[in-house]
This record gives sequence, structure tokens and C-alpha cells, in this order.
Amino acid sequence: MLKKLRHALPVTLRSLFLRIAILLLLMTITRIVFYFFNLDSFAHVQFTDWLAGIWFDLSTIGLLLMPFIVFSLLPEKWQRNWIIRSLQALTFFIPVLLIVALNLMDTAYYNFTLKRSTADLFAIVSAGNDIGQLLGSFISDYWMLILIFLVGAWLLVRYYNRTSIRKLKNPGNSSPRKELIVFLVIVPLFLLVGRGGFGLRPISSIDATLYTQPENSALVLNSAFTLLKSIGKDDLVEHHYYPENVLDKLFNPKRTSHPQHILPDGTNVMIIMLESFGNEWVGQFNNSVSYTPFLDSLLDKSWYFEYGISNGKKSIEAVPTISASIPTLMDNPYISSAYCNNQVQSLPNILIKHGYSTAFYHGATNGSMRFNSFASQLGYQEYIGRFEYNNDKHFDKTWGILDEYFNPWTAKQITKMKAPFMANLFTLSSHHPYFVPKEWRSKVKKGPHPICKSIHYGDISLGKFFEQAKKEPWFKKTLFVLVADHTPSSNSELYNQRTEMYRIPIAFYDPSGKLPRRREKVIFQQIDIMPTVLDLVNIQTDYYSFGNSYFSKDPREAVTYLEGSYYYFQNNKLLVYSNDEIKSLFDFTIRTKNPKNLLPAKNAEAEKMAKRLKAIIQRYNHDLIHNQTIVR
Repeated sequence: MLKKLRHALPVTLRSLFLRIAILLLLMTITRIVFYFFNLDSFAHVQFTDWLAGIWFDLSTIGLLLMPFIVFSLLPEKWQRNWIIRSLQALTFFIPVLLIVALNLMDTAYYNFTLKRSTADLFAIVSAGNDIGQLLGSFISDYWMLILIFLVGAWLLVRYYNRTSIRKLKNPGNSSPRKELIVFLVIVPLFLLVGRGGFGLRPISSIDATLYTQPENSALVLNSAFTLLKSIGKDDLVEHHYYPENVLDKLFNPKRTSHPQHILPDGTNVMIIMLESFGNEWVGQFNNSVSYTPFLDSLLDKSWYFEYGISNGKKSIEAVPTISASIPTLMDNPYISSAYCNNQVQSLPNILIKHGYSTAFYHGATNGSMRFNSFASQLGYQEYIGRFEYNNDKHFDKTWGILDEYFNPWTAKQITKMKAPFMANLFTLSSHHPYFVPKEWRSKVKKGPHPICKSIHYGDISLGKFFEQAKKEPWFKKTLFVLVADHTPSSNSELYNQRTEMYRIPIAFYDPSGKLPRRREKVIFQQIDIMPTVLDLVNIQTDYYSFGNSYFSKDPREAVTYLEGSYYYFQNNKLLVYSNDEIKSLFDFTIRTKNPKNLLPAKNAEAEKMAKRLKAIIQRYNHDLIHNQTIVR
């Protein structure tokens, strides 16, 4: 039977199917590699997830290999021409090697972002010279993936040659009539598969949630698909869930500050963004060994929050979130999106109008992640980076100036600023590749993840900042805000759960002791920092913010976005919302590796939360698209 079928099919079709089969096998192997490298992120995978992955792989093949499919189904006698064979090879190997390379690249990168790469990858690559500086360390850390790529490429070449029409035995009856019929059937079939079926719209990345849970979307998808589907697409699409008069009642980002008069007028503001300081490694938030003894001691003297929430998963997302209360609720980071030049009412911009001087300190190479240009846009009057530090003896050869030197130097430099001031220090040494200077390697604590030693080194360096700051005249007149930019990669199943993966320290420290020194068991997100600071330093103004001041009557909430899904925290619940549907509801205060989905028992509560979330989404998309992110 098989022999008869093989004889009935034209040799061109058999050659095509065999080559697509090896490509599907190779894509499945890269998915298996992706899974095992990121095992803790996919705790509850089902067999259907792997089947759904093959469907998205077939769609990718239909999209990227259509020229190859066309060349492969040309008449047999044409394919014996070297020009056609060359075009076949080019249209096969270029997209196939790209597919495999992207999948393996994301195998390493996923642990930092928890999403497949999209078009924002190009923005990140072009943002300064970070990739060039990091290339050596990535090759050193992930040489196994490079080896897998090279072995896969070698096998692909061998198999490709063995499946040419000249090498296949028992060639079928390749009559011109049969070849024409096959061409007219197979080419439209692959066009349909590339489109994703007969649906009203072509298949997209967000459709992965139709086949699996949102937390497994990255496993079902492949990186070439997500990249291809995001190129040239608008970052945001307008939604019309509610009419304008109803929308304003549900969520309105136009706000008025409410000075608290707890601190004196003219109090300085010092925001310290701590690279990758997730709760997983901070002693105050877990019962394991602490890698942040200094931060722990500072939190004891601070006003901080049990449920501090990061609004993103990347450093590039943290600056607009913390400084301008604008989260990234889309695939592309705000800084590299089409809306990066929108008018915004940032914290430095507002404070300048009230007599403050402003500066942004970041020890990285100038231009890293476009922070220097974006800081200027936000209203920071000065950007001080590696070049201004002007001593590459302290350069870590990857990111920038080591924290142990840049942090205390920053404390000294701030003394030159005109008071009152607002300064921002963004640390960097606890970033991959987690470099620790040789003289510290025997002194820092090691743990279950390579980041542990660099977190401890970053904590020591934070202590050096405060050691120097205490000697400066501005110290006791300053409100310090300590906040992690995002959570780091993790090898813990618990901290890869959506209920835990955004948990970060957020604290307000007042050396004068006027602020309370306690741990608040409420939600406090990064975008709440700007409105809360305005109230604390007694600035009376109207402003635009997606966050809420702690002192407002708005609900304590947090919103994040990842791979087409929104994660909305309110009270003690986390709502997962995707494809305009409620997917699940969890009690995020119950810390477990397998959180229980409370639907449908809590459906009414979920619907109420979804109503608020949809209002936030509608307002966010509309206002960014139409450049209406200020109060006029």
C-alpha cells in the first residue's frame, strides 16, 4: 500500500514533504530544548500543548517557506536546472536556519523576559552597544546552544541532499498533468496553513491562548512566528468596551495631587532603581538565606509594601514606568514603541516646574537602552553615565562601571546639584552575566542561581552608596525611594508562577523619621511611585498617571502585560485576561507552586475586576495612540 502511494505521488511532492518533515522535527527538538532549559517556567504542560506547537510550526513554514514550496513543486524536468536548484536551496536554508537560530536564542533569552521575542528585539539590538558588549559572555554561557545549532545545521544539509529528486528511489509518475494538479492543490493548502485556517483573521501570537493556558503560550509558539507577526504591526489597537462617559467613571488617569505635609516642602527626592532585585533573593520577603543583608536592614527603617509589583519584566520598561507612571501594556517596550515621543507629565518634569534640579545616574555605557535620550525627554536635566565617570579602570567590560565605585561616586556628585533636587540612580552590576570582581568572589554569598552572588555584591554596593550619602549635607533632607526595576530570571517553580513573578521590593526611606516605619500588606505597583512622591513632597498639581497615590481612594491594584495576556492584581486576587476573555482567577497571597483557579466559583468577583481592567486597557490604548497622555 505504501509502495503504491509512493509510486502515485510525484517525486517533487515526496521530496517536499520529506524536507518539511525534517524541518518540523528540528523545530520540535528546539522546542524540547527550550522546554528543558526553562523547565521551572512550565510546570503544568499537557500533550495537547505539543500538538498545538506543531500547528504553529506548520503556520510558520507556510509563511516563511512559500518560495521554497513553489520552487519545489515546479515540474521535475525544470528542477534539474542548476538555477532552480540554487533558488530552492537559498529559499530553504536561509529561513530554516533563521527559525532554528531564533528558537535557540530565545531558549537563553526567555528566562530574562518570560516571552518569545517580537519586533522589539530589533529595537533592543539597536539601543546602544549593549549587544556587542554582551556577546562574549553569552557565547561563554550558552555555548551548548551554539553547538546544537551547528549540529542541526550539519544534519539539515545532509538530509536535504539525500532527499533531492535525483536521490529518491522509485520515482513516481511525474506526468505534467499530475504535477500541475499537485501544484494547484498544495500551494493553496500551504497558504491556508500559513494563514492559520479559515478564520476571519489570520492566526496571531495571542491565539496561542486558545490552545493552552497563557503561562504556556511561549512553549506553544515559536520565535520566528512571534517575530514575523509583530513586524510592521501597530503596537496598540483601540478598544471600545465603554462609552466615554462610562469609561471616565471606571478609570480616569487625569489626577490631582493631595499634599500630605508629612515631609517639609522642598524635600529632595532620590530614586534608586535596583537592577533585578526580585523578592526571591531579598531576606525580608522569604524564609531562605538572604542575599541582601543591607537592604533588609534598610527596609526595617522604611515604609515598604508586602505586595510590591513590577509593571514589566525588562529594564527598558522600568524607566517610563517609575519616572512617568506609564507601564508597557503592549509587546514593544514604551521607549522603543511608536509612542515614545508622546507628550508625558513625568515626575522630573513636574518637579522642575516647582524649582527642582534633576539628574539621571546610570553607570552603563552612554546610549545603553536609549536611557540617555529618553531621560532627556522625561525632563532629567543631566544624564551621567560611564563616559562622565571617566575611569574605565572600574569598567566591568560588559555593562559599565561597577556599582561599588559608581554608587558612592554618585552620592558625591549629587552634592553639586542645586537643592531641592530629584536624582535617579539605576544600578547595573546584578545584571547578566552577573560579574563580580575577583577580590569579592570569595566574600559574596553563592546560591542556587548565578545571580545570587551578584545580588549580594549589588547589595554591598548599595551599602556603599548610603555610607557615602550619610556624609553629605543633603542626606537628612531627602526622601529615598528604593525599587527593583524587574524580577530576575529564576530557577524556582514558585517564582515563575504568575502570582509571584512580578513581586519586587518597593520602599520609601526617610532618614528624618517622619514617615512610618512599617510593612504595609497592600498592593503597591511601580506606577504608583510618581503620584505618591508628589503627595509626599507637597506638590499641588494636576497630572496624568496610570498609577494611584497610596493616599488616594482608588483601589490598590496593579496591572502587567506579557505575550498577549493581562495580569491584573486587586485586593488579594490575580485576574488573567486574554483574547477578551477571563482565563483564570487566583488568590496571589497564597504562596504555592500550584495555585488553584477560583473560577467559576468566584465568577462575579472576576467579572468586576475585568470591568476595571478593560477600562484601563481602553484608556491606555486610546490615549497613547492619540498622544493624550497629559492633562491640558
